[in-house]
Amino acid sequence: MKKKLHIKKGDTVFVNAGEDRGKKGKVLEVLTGKNRAIVEGINLVKKHTKPNAKHPQGGIIEQEAAIHISNLQAVDPSTGAPTRIGRRLNDKGKLVRYAKKSGEEIK
Repeated sequence: MKKKLHIKKGDTVFVNAGEDRGKKGKVLEVLTGKNRAIVEGINLVKKHTKPNAKHPQGGIIEQEAAIHISNLQAVDPSTGAPTRIGRRLNDKGKLVRYAKKSGEEIK
């Protein structure tokens, strides 16, 4: 069963807790089973890797780790400020997400 989360892949989000508090980033992946998301440039960890096709030298690389979605808030497309998300029917009768601050539809 798939859960409905307030954040989707491709959304711009604001981090409201943790080491990266106050930063904004784009959601690369949402892990619905774990209630976590991977955000570009947020929660970077160092990973030790063996040489492979992608990293022929091997060594230590930095990559994004998952962050709990309760620590993320969607960004209002019109103002760029963090906002809560609501769902409503648009004029075509389709359920869409909207920013509660401005009332603007989130694509």
